[in-house]
Amino acid sequence: MRILSLILTVALLAVSVTGCGDENGAEKAEAKSMEQIMATKGVPVKTELVEAHPFGSEYSYYSVLSGYAESTASAMVSDEVESIKYKVGDRVKKDAVVITFPTDNPAAQYYQAKVAYEHAETTVKRIKNLYENGGISLQEYDNARTQYDVSKANWDTVKQTITVKAPISGIITKMSVRKADNVEPGDPLFTVSTTHKLKATVFVSESQITDVTTGNPVTATWQGITLNGKVVQVDLSLNQDKQAFGVISEFDNPGNRMMNGVNAEIVLKGEESSESIVIERKNILNDGENDYVYLAENGAAVKRPVKLGRSKGLDLEILEGLNLGEQLIVEGMLLLNNNAKISVKQ
Repeated sequence: MRILSLILTVALLAVSVTGCGDENGAEKAEAKSMEQIMATKGVPVKTELVEAHPFGSEYSYYSVLSGYAESTASAMVSDEVESIKYKVGDRVKKDAVVITFPTDNPAAQYYQAKVAYEHAETTVKRIKNLYENGGISLQEYDNARTQYDVSKANWDTVKQTITVKAPISGIITKMSVRKADNVEPGDPLFTVSTTHKLKATVFVSESQITDVTTGNPVTATWQGITLNGKVVQVDLSLNQDKQAFGVISEFDNPGNRMMNGVNAEIVLKGEESSESIVIERKNILNDGENDYVYLAENGAAVKRPVKLGRSKGLDLEILEGLNLGEQLIVEGMLLLNNNAKISVKQ
């Protein structure tokens, strides 16, 4: 826009220039005429009235969306995957068996644990009857109960090793193995997520974190799909690795419109003020040291340093340097210097 404004201004000045002679003479006459016109009539500019508007900042980041609740089941034994009972996208209930391993794995001691448990269960039932009929002491009954509890715990552990269950209710969002794959203890098997809600974590700089609070609105956008959410957690201490503050947001995901695990644009919306002076970024210049604008005052361009605040798209908040009712020059700034004569175009 600045380049276009400059071109139009130069063209306007050039139209009023006439002359004759050789090429060099024409160029000198044109340059001289432009200088004369700007000196006598002023640099043509356009202005806007400085006004106050409601303003809220926006900060854009990218982050991977994950399920509101998410858990990954891992292998507890070295063996070959025997069966997979669900696929990615299937909905499962907590404790549903998703993957099984062979029961004849020596390390699992499946049958030994099963027999020990069944024997302890039968024994404790028999001992209980004897105790209730006065045939044995309480100590003997307690010993049988203890042995039963130990055998049951061992049997439950073995079953968890052989039959891997869903750790939470939700949708299987990732299956890390296939049937007949060999795995080692600790290898991830599958992930279950609750995708009706998604969450994202972004890291906000020190200069921006004071503008972000719990409850602030936030959006997540990916491939034309936008979810609305809110900030649910703002860290109070700096993450030393990121040199920024962690901010967690949650989003409703009706109908699972947004896929789990995608890298979405996260836009945090800061606190909205009721009265702020806001101007477009293109109207702010910089001389290498300070940001400044030009104001129209009594037929002249006055250079005014400004202090910038929050940003929102192409708009910037002005904290210091501008007053309500002043005339801000928004076109022709590149041809100006301090106290240059101007001609305001309608």
